[in-house]
Amino acid sequence: MKRQDYLSWDEYFMGIAMLSAQRSKDPSTQVGACIANHDHKILSMGYNGMPTGCSDDEMCWEREGEELQTKYPYVCHAELNAILNNDGGSLKGTSIYVTLFPCNECAKAIIQCGIKEVVFMQDKYADTAGVIASKRMFDMAGVAYRQYIPTEKTLTLTF
Repeated sequence: MKRQDYLSWDEYFMGIAMLSAQRSKDPSTQVGACIANHDHKILSMGYNGMPTGCSDDEMCWEREGEELQTKYPYVCHAELNAILNNDGGSLKGTSIYVTLFPCNECAKAIIQCGIKEVVFMQDKYADTAGVIASKRMFDMAGVAYRQYIPTEKTLTLTF
């Protein structure tokens, strides 16, 4: 008889997103993303960090202050990195698992590349203009989104 306590696909892909987030050097917010197709194959992963070739040690990681002295103009979000890390195959009809609901800029990229489902764990910025805009665009473009509720199995994935 086969094992009964194996991970569901949602648990598996969100676990990969959570593990990817642990690669982030951001001291305040670590975000991970995993893109999977309808055959349950992982096509790409990403985490929030500085662009390739920009030293993590020389870039700003501050959250507050003069804009150019903060991380915001520089950091590539996990969703965008996952899209860009894809080997060039189509992302049409895929699902993206993210540890934090996508901002409006990432929502545009998600829509443009054809991702059809966003599975997110946290939505801590739900009341911000960026996330409200994301949801509005997802609704208009027919991109489904749903919150992943961690299970005991996911919560025991410790790093």
